[in-house]
Amino acid sequence: MDFKFFKKNISKLKNLPIGGLEAQFNLAPKLRLNYSQNKIKALNPKKAAVVALFYPNNNNEACFLLTLRASYNGTHSSQISFPGGKFETKDGSLKNTALRETYEEVGIPIHEISIFKQMTDVFIPPSNFLVTPFLGYLESAPLFTKNHEVEKLITVTIKDLLKDSSISTTTLSTSYASDIEVSCFVLNSYIVWGATAMMLNEIKQLIKNI
Repeated sequence: MDFKFFKKNISKLKNLPIGGLEAQFNLAPKLRLNYSQNKIKALNPKKAAVVALFYPNNNNEACFLLTLRASYNGTHSSQISFPGGKFETKDGSLKNTALRETYEEVGIPIHEISIFKQMTDVFIPPSNFLVTPFLGYLESAPLFTKNHEVEKLITVTIKDLLKDSSISTTTLSTSYASDIEVSCFVLNSYIVWGATAMMLNEIKQLIKNI
């Protein structure tokens, strides 16, 4: 997809309905399906926010950014995610959290990111986080500067996301489960599953409507 075409349709994307939990649950791990909205509320989850950041690559193809998290002693070590992180009171809003964390993790100045849509919250049972995804874009190809939390930056074209072949299943082990079968995206040879895959599927369904 040409970036000019994508940008031209941002106003349409703003007004299109989002797929919600139905879209997310098509890529949700079985563990997540055990949690109702009432159960999530009772757990009083921590708040966080991320940005699906769209921009042109050197061929003017519309792309978005994923990050490979650095290895650490924690639940989401070495997983694929969008830039973002935990809400801090000083942020004032989850949108500001997403922008601040994106600057800290990948070096994109806040004023360069245009946020145009908020998507459906995603609950992450193992870490008890409720994550709010935002969609944003840059006017030109960015110069990323990653910090210690990010092992690798992954640029994915929208064209690859929209392919039916991008969705698959795999068996993996984590810090909290062994040999679990999960639905996933395979993008640039990386396995993207869990909360990020849930967000991506809702985004994929949205973009397919432009």
